[in-house]
Amino acid sequence: MTRKDKLLRLNPQPRSNFLLVQCPECSSKQIIFSHASIEVKCFVCGKTLAKPTGGKAKILGKILKKYYE
Repeated sequence: MTRKDKLLRLNPQPRSNFLLVQCPECSSKQIIFSHASIEVKCFVCGKTLAKPTGGKAKILGKILKKYYE
């Protein structure tokens, strides 16, 4: 997509969203931000669910649902 195409979009959508992620270890569910800037850990077992990469976070659990604004 070129810069001109981005400017011509009538209703731009956000590139980030919230995700419902299932922990691979204890199967608990947690909502996290797709562009997390810090390491996100499971509330129950403490396993890492997302690692920051400078842009989109690397999601280590199973994504169950995306929530858009």
